[in-house]
Amino acid sequence: QVQLVDSGGGLVQAGGSLRLSCASSGRTFSRYGVAWYRQAPGKERESVAIMSRDGSTYYTDSVKGRFTISTDNAKNIMYLQMNSLKPEDTAIYYCNAGPYRTPQGYQYWGQGTQVTVSS
Repeated sequence: QVQLVDSGGGLVQAGGSLRLSCASSGRTFSRYGVAWYRQAPGKERESVAIMSRDGSTYYTDSVKGRFTISTDNAKNIMYLQMNSLKPEDTAIYYCNAGPYRTPQGYQYWGQGTQVTVSS
């Protein structure tokens, strides 16, 4: 069973930056697609950034040009670099990975890390 542990959330002022990390219990990210999702209070979970197994990336429109998804396969860590943060980015962020993607995401999930952006 793959375990993902995400971290790096916190409180930041609008315009600031955070880098979220997600560590895997195994050699996951070299073989799997990866993604970051977020869920704001009262809203459904949404995909923020996806990196397919072939390296292609997708970003939801609201974060394009501000967020970057990446992996360090040697360290089994994936990242979400978030710049120019806005109050509307406030949410719990979840890392996600697996061998194939469904409409609900990949198979494995982190526990979530809170990101709060103050205005």
